[in-house]
Amino acid sequence: METYIIALLCVAAFVAGFIDAIVGGGGLIQTPAGLVLLPNLPVSTVVGTLKIPAFSGTSFAAYQYMKKVTMNWKLLFIMMALALPSAFLGSTLLTYMSNDFMKPLLLFILSLLAIYTYAKKNFGQHVAKDMSDAQQIINAVLISVIVGFYDGFIGPGTGSFFVVAFIALMGFDFLHASANAKMVNLATNFGSICLFVIKGKIIWAIAIPMAASNAFGGWLGAKLAINKGNGFIRVFFLVVVIATLVRFAYDVFHL
Repeated sequence: METYIIALLCVAAFVAGFIDAIVGGGGLIQTPAGLVLLPNLPVSTVVGTLKIPAFSGTSFAAYQYMKKVTMNWKLLFIMMALALPSAFLGSTLLTYMSNDFMKPLLLFILSLLAIYTYAKKNFGQHVAKDMSDAQQIINAVLISVIVGFYDGFIGPGTGSFFVVAFIALMGFDFLHASANAKMVNLATNFGSICLFVIKGKIIWAIAIPMAASNAFGGWLGAKLAINKGNGFIRVFFLVVVIATLVRFAYDVFHL
């Protein structure tokens, strides 16, 4: 493997980790970079290899959030326990079929999400939701299973979907949604990694230097999000959602 290719992948991993720590969506940078710079490798090998830096960056970001943001550990334990096998199943399915049919649907959903977030200025501010403990657990289960499966099966924008779910269904603000999303995203990444390790799809000589770069980006991004607060995260969220839209639009209309 050429040194300059690994260097470029590390740059992409750093930027991806930085963005992912704030609002999710780092895969929009890291995954295309991997596919472009590693054209001779099977897609499953590229995706599997990139799960290692994704996990590393999410770990460092999660640690930063844990030190500053209050977490509901009982709820998170339930969500992580469900998200891990859901992602594993999603990645398993990915090895047997194409996920291209999902892109037009995601393009539509993300378009609505961008419009709503821009128009509703208080979206992402804390909203106390009048719900029972049972309803909160039901919502948590739905978020974990659906988004967890999506992460294993398709991937891009998973962090952003987790953030939206925590805001819309759990009443979190942007900061707490981002913090809790990191923890559940750790579980989904680990679930996918288990599958790709079993399948022998990870190239460690590429994954390890990218993991270090992604971790540094995640650490820096989380510290910035904590210091800047909800207003900054909301703007960053809109930028990432629009970038996701552009990516999916290209995939849908280019093919």
